[in-house]
Amino acid sequence: MAEVIVRLRPNGPIVIEGPIKLLDTEGNEIPLPADKPAIALCRCGHTKRKPFCDGSHKECGFQAAEKASELT
Repeated sequence: MAEVIVRLRPNGPIVIEGPIKLLDTEGNEIPLPADKPAIALCRCGHTKRKPFCDGSHKECGFQAAEKASELT
């Protein structure tokens, strides 16, 4: 099975690489393009393509640069 990698981009989206299934709030699968190796999910809340990033974080001044820490 392929590895899934989740990356928080500085001041940007959550990028997910690898085989995933994305579900909406009702449990319905959101179709993902089979030819894309990764998807970017919005963190700023300003995208017009929810839940996907459309680059709006660059315009709204979104800032988030979380560093790795231990989950407690």
